[in-house]
Amino acid sequence: MKKIALLFPFLLLFLITACSNDETTPQERFNEYVNHWNNQEFSDMYNMITTESAETYPTEEFVDRYQTIYGDLNISNLQVTFEQLSDEEMEAAMDNGTAQFPFTVEMESIAGPISFDYEATLTKEEETSGEDGEAEENWFVKWDPGFIFPEIQDSGEIGLQITEPKRGEILDRNRMPLAINDTVHEVGIIPENLGDNPEQVKQEVADLIGMSVEEIDNSLNQDWVQPNMFVPLKKLPPSDEDTINQLSELSGVTFNDATGRVYPLGEAASHLTGYISQVTAEDLEELDEEKYDGDDMIGQRGLESLFEERLKGEEGAVITAVNESDEETVIAEKEVENGENIVTTIDADVQETIYESYDDNAGTAAAIHPKTGETLALVSSPGFVPDDFLYGISQSKYDELQNDPQQPTLNRFSATFSPGSAIKPVTAAIGLNNGSIVPGEGMEINGLTWSNGEGWGDYEVRRVSETDSPVDVTDALIRSDNIYFAKKAVEMGTEEFVNGMQQFGFGEDLPFEYPMTSSSVSSSGSIDDEVQLANTSYGQGEIEVSALHLALTYTPILNEGNMLKPTLLADEENGQIWKEELITSDEATLIHDALHDVVNAPDGTAKGAQDAEFPIAGKTGTAELKLSAEDEDGEENGWFVGYPSEDQDILIAMMVENTQDSGGSGYTVEKVTDVLTEIK
Repeated sequence: MKKIALLFPFLLLFLITACSNDETTPQERFNEYVNHWNNQEFSDMYNMITTESAETYPTEEFVDRYQTIYGDLNISNLQVTFEQLSDEEMEAAMDNGTAQFPFTVEMESIAGPISFDYEATLTKEEETSGEDGEAEENWFVKWDPGFIFPEIQDSGEIGLQITEPKRGEILDRNRMPLAINDTVHEVGIIPENLGDNPEQVKQEVADLIGMSVEEIDNSLNQDWVQPNMFVPLKKLPPSDEDTINQLSELSGVTFNDATGRVYPLGEAASHLTGYISQVTAEDLEELDEEKYDGDDMIGQRGLESLFEERLKGEEGAVITAVNESDEETVIAEKEVENGENIVTTIDADVQETIYESYDDNAGTAAAIHPKTGETLALVSSPGFVPDDFLYGISQSKYDELQNDPQQPTLNRFSATFSPGSAIKPVTAAIGLNNGSIVPGEGMEINGLTWSNGEGWGDYEVRRVSETDSPVDVTDALIRSDNIYFAKKAVEMGTEEFVNGMQQFGFGEDLPFEYPMTSSSVSSSGSIDDEVQLANTSYGQGEIEVSALHLALTYTPILNEGNMLKPTLLADEENGQIWKEELITSDEATLIHDALHDVVNAPDGTAKGAQDAEFPIAGKTGTAELKLSAEDEDGEENGWFVGYPSEDQDILIAMMVENTQDSGGSGYTVEKVTDVLTEIK
């Protein structure tokens, strides 16, 4: 009992103290308000403003205004801080029922960083709280619009002006246009001029520009539209002359000049340049919401997509306070940054000439400068019209592209294909490097076929022609002797051969700006048996290579044994070595001389290139796409890798699909020869 009596005075003192400390201070109250503000909890903020402020600024005006302004201005990283009161100031505030808190607001916005200082006044007011509904005193913020921005303290609105950046242009090595901003035709309707049959006119317009009548009506029924106003519907490229002429004959249809994206090479560079299109809802889910909205354009495919970040630029923005006299005060400003021009190593003339040489054939080609590694052309045939995707493609046109057996939307130059005998210079280089092939050393080969014993079953390697004399590596390249290369591959063994292919970059990514499918000796990356090894040595089996990589494998022949790194951008360093000393200088000369004779020797496989006015060197290849060894009707792809044997300033690796009825690889030889003749 004595212990309880002794503790009682202390308990009473504690309870009295606790009661006196239950009273909320203005500092605690404003700290709570600031926390809500930093979290953009505007409804909670509104519940903490004075009665007078609430009567002046209803809930909707307060909350909606904050949400709208902060949303439109992309406000982020909001940080509101204030100065703590001293003990004396706190005591005075508690006595007077009024407290002032200078505070600082910092934030990021669409126009850059914003910061300002302001002062909050808190006053005591009664509020009804608790279950019993009793009135209690608390501190409330005397609010005005200056809390949003001081410039609108008394009155005014917040204005936002956006300046869209000009998209950077894509240019070739000579600054010729590949993808540029140029004048296009914007087709539209003046409603009062539609004439007596407006529905018929709208239907004809819809059919011509790939829109529905409903979409046209939606445009015409916008709130701002007046009968005498031009209502834009769609942009059309200058190249679409036929559609423009037909539209010009319709009542009420007229055109305005506008700026749009233009692709001067059209189909010829469609897979290279790609195109831009309006951002979709799916795009926005993955994109930076601070950089893109539903009205933006974004690169799709090709260089437009690859260099999107550099091409896009950054929009400029000006945030202003506008008073009742329409006078503006700048709150924040960010200058527009136009997109960067991308200058490539591509030669537009070479690109277009190669593409046009395909006529109606499908295939792919890569052209490089074999002394520098610069990429002069990347061609995929057939192509598509980029403008169709940019300015709106009709469903029927899209279905036509998707159902075309030649697959015009397939990018062939980034894919890999069986190279056929065009790979034989690589096999020769591997053999020369590891010593399994000795210059001038002949091999006795009898007949047109060869099999390496019972382990091969009924399978035989077949060559095109036979000779009575021994075959050395030069003869084998000139006559494209499959048996010679098959025997040499078997002699060196799988490990040596695969290692040699890896030294030429097979099984790894090309060090190239444009993503390419990696070349491989097989789908698994390994060679499982001797038959596969033999087939791979002369470009059959499962070996696949891209046109660009195949072109690069010929650069050691012209660079003393070094394979060059490919470049795509004009500001990249040229002549860089990707793979060093794959062969010796003498071995490189030997292979080059043999490739010269592939064209110029009587028994060479590329005699069609003799028609050029200058000597050409190169190697043919026929990739047989047979379903089985007995298949007599399988498709064939014809390859030719050729270059001027003296100037050596361009090398083209070209593949034409389905050449089995067109002369095989000889058909491709003619095309490469024509291209080299035209551009030289």
